[in-house]
Amino acid sequence: MEQNQATISTRQFVAMGMLMIGAKLSDDTPTIIFDRVENAAWMVPFLTGVISIIPIYFLLKVMSIFPGKNLHDIHLQLFGRFFGFFLSFGLWVIGSSAIVFDSRSYADIIGTMYFTKTPTIVIYSILMIVCVYGAKKGIGNIASVSWLLLFYVKLLLFIAFMLTIKEGTFNNIFPIWGPGKWEIVKESGLKISIFADLFFLALIAPYVKSIKAYKKGTWITLGFLVFELSLSFLLYLLMFDYIPVQMLNYPFHETIRYISIGKFLTNIETLFFPIWLIATFVRFAAYLYLSAILFGGIFKIQKFELLIPTLATLFLLLGLLPSSPTFTTFVIRDKLLNIISPMFFSLPILLWLTAKLKGEFKRDQSTNTS
Repeated sequence: MEQNQATISTRQFVAMGMLMIGAKLSDDTPTIIFDRVENAAWMVPFLTGVISIIPIYFLLKVMSIFPGKNLHDIHLQLFGRFFGFFLSFGLWVIGSSAIVFDSRSYADIIGTMYFTKTPTIVIYSILMIVCVYGAKKGIGNIASVSWLLLFYVKLLLFIAFMLTIKEGTFNNIFPIWGPGKWEIVKESGLKISIFADLFFLALIAPYVKSIKAYKKGTWITLGFLVFELSLSFLLYLLMFDYIPVQMLNYPFHETIRYISIGKFLTNIETLFFPIWLIATFVRFAAYLYLSAILFGGIFKIQKFELLIPTLATLFLLLGLLPSSPTFTTFVIRDKLLNIISPMFFSLPILLWLTAKLKGEFKRDQSTNTS
């Protein structure tokens, strides 16, 4: 635990989750999904959200019987020190891999779309330095900034959506089933890892003011993001059609270049970029903190905040290895999403079954009644 444990309210927890997962509409995630299911891509976030209800339900059931414990503590409680250690370490490796490729993707976005003459290593280094500073401030400050920032992010996103609807072509939605219903269902199952951040946020459950607030915040975040991601994918389709989206690495940033507010404000990306950039800093600051708290728990490091600069440096060096953004986008990230999805679906069920077999639910009921 951090030295001065902060209490995160429901709205702050929701805001942090929305910024962490909602940011995926602005990176290369839409391109990956459009590449598979073409003009039916807008259905995938909805179906993945519906499927994600199952693992999230079991996760919250388990978390509710272990108040004051985070995900790593529960691994040790249910599986013992040996298996709990390796389970948490495997999660850390997977989560760290996601941070590496996501952060590199965002450095490429900034360099490709806004600072074309700046070397990637400079952009990437600045990104990680700022995120380290934010992560060192603690999860309470990250959650507070998330809540303060959420209104402006969603307001600008709403404006962008309204302008995109005006510019879009509704006929692009047809044929509505794209490559076929089975392909849509299969891709939705393979991409439930879009919402895997909700699983990793269980690492900070003890910081939320109550288990009830944590559960409520998780469901609100999932419901809102299902709607937001589905709508954004639909608007990309209306704006460009599916073939151009497949060729655009970052459809959100291309969209805000096309739209304008009348004749007096044509460079609308100048409004979006600063807010988007701050949201990016908050997102990766949260990721760094989650990575540090899990690593610290695994190796019993009390002052895990001191690990944050070292972990960020490691992620930076690994992120610089892929020289081609296209390779990173369409091969590594796609495979990583597919690998994480079965874990996100099955692990909460495994936790629930283990807790059930060990009688943890009965023990919790007897404790509550006594």
